[in-house]
Amino acid sequence: MKSLELAVPPPIIMLVTALIMWLPSVFLPGLTLLALSSVTAALITGLLGLGVSMAGILAFKHAHTTPNPRKPGSASTLVTSGVYSFTRNPMYLGILMMLIAWALFLGNALSLLFAFAFALYIHHYQIRPEERFLQEKFGTDFASYKAKVRTWI
Repeated sequence: MKSLELAVPPPIIMLVTALIMWLPSVFLPGLTLLALSSVTAALITGLLGLGVSMAGILAFKHAHTTPNPRKPGSASTLVTSGVYSFTRNPMYLGILMMLIAWALFLGNALSLLFAFAFALYIHHYQIRPEERFLQEKFGTDFASYKAKVRTWI
């Protein structure tokens, strides 16, 4: 399904996923696990996720390159420092952390599964196409970076 590649902005995917995650907590409350539910853990995880995403965006802004995930071919610079020295996708990692935080807040086991479904979708339909563009544009520099830094963490 190549038509889904780079088609939907990741923030929209995040919001739709968050809504889908909320539905089981309302309609299937029997799947709520008190051991999973933690406002404190949700708050800490969510804030860390927001920080990781913002660090990625700020690194792109500092490098004067586009953070637009739907136009990876517009990248003018390969950013490999800062948060990008730990993960190739801090913005998506941060979103995943925020969705995990939402699942912790909801305390619903099925909600947590949808957070990981987000990661699978983003990996297949967003990260892979982005990395094809980056490989074409930055060649051996990107290949070297890719060999040193993991996709997620």
